Amino acid sequence: MSNILSSEELARFDRHIILPQVGLEGQEKLKQAKVLCIGTGGLGSPISLYLSAAGVGTIGLVDFDVVDESNLQRQIAHATSDVGRPKVESARDKLLGINPHLKVDLHGDGIRRDNVREIVRNYDIVVDGTDNFPTRYLINDACVLEGKPLIYASIFQFEGQATVFNHENGPCYRCLYPEPPPPGFAPSCAEGGVLGVLPGVIGVIQATETVKIILGKGSTLAGRLLLYDALDMKFREMKLRRDPACPACGEQPTIHEVVEYEQFCGLPPTETIDQEEALADYDITPNDLQNMRNENPDLFVLDVREPHEIDICAIDGTHKIPLGDVPTRFAEVPKDQPVVVHCKLGGRSAQAVEFLQSQGYTNVKNLAGGIIRWIDDVDDSLTKY
Repeated sequence: MSNILSSEELARFDRHIILPQVGLEGQEKLKQAKVLCIGTGGLGSPISLYLSAAGVGTIGLVDFDVVDESNLQRQIAHATSDVGRPKVESARDKLLGINPHLKVDLHGDGIRRDNVREIVRNYDIVVDGTDNFPTRYLINDACVLEGKPLIYASIFQFEGQATVFNHENGPCYRCLYPEPPPPGFAPSCAEGGVLGVLPGVIGVIQATETVKIILGKGSTLAGRLLLYDALDMKFREMKLRRDPACPACGEQPTIHEVVEYEQFCGLPPTETIDQEEALADYDITPNDLQNMRNENPDLFVLDVREPHEIDICAIDGTHKIPLGDVPTRFAEVPKDQPVVVHCKLGGRSAQAVEFLQSQGYTNVKNLAGGIIRWIDDVDDSLTKY
């Protein structure tokens, strides 16, 4: 009889315990393990659900967001009835419904430079379910500094990748990506879309690696990047090596504390700059655009989204040129009058603005926040996506 597992838990985890690679000792290790799951969305949902079902004793959930209807296509820890609820609370209820013996710690304020190391320090393993570069660098550096293994993944459209960082003397995230991409270079899932089942596949891989590390069994993805193509149903691998010159985990590291990641990723520091102050020189707000249209009903507004996005919603009277066609069709955009460009969230349109400026356009603006912010601030009759 286990001193750690109750009789109910012994019955619950019977299919684990009869595995020679797990056994009673392994199930007790799972019960004693503390795992931090950063993000409770597309990846965080299957990660946390399966770790709960596997018998991990303590799971920390990090997320500052609330459940939105657009999440439900892939974020299976949440239901329609949870729309508007904090994601950490919604996810907690689902996890406890699966395993009432679980201890769930909530970090509903998210992670920041001033709290990430303290949070990470309290867990054995960190699993990254986030979707932006500043947070990934923040998590990586905190894990390196605190000596915690990091289970990493990312997804986009029909493709995903996963690996294990900072484990078994393997590389860290900075060994793979020493520098972040330029702002707007890598679109988010909100901009480019994601197949709803994709995070399930990749998140389960992350959960599997977490369980293996806890048990000390099998070969992990440390030093290997697993790539998945859902359209062609193919997996392939790339070897990863630790970079001796890596500023985080190299032989002479130069990173001794987490830094202001938003700044070097081209984003404003979220702790100190509000939405209006964060606007670039060429950005305008939806209210600005509305005022401009009131003064000039014929204002040239360029929508650079894809046709399937425009089918969902569009601002009346806009001209449509997909971003990929702008370099060959920019002559359709007038140079002798003001131009405002928009997309879904503002990233693609910012690229279009910079291209047009390079072609001699001197009076072109970007709609900050895109059509989504337009819907929030000006016209809520349009459908969000």
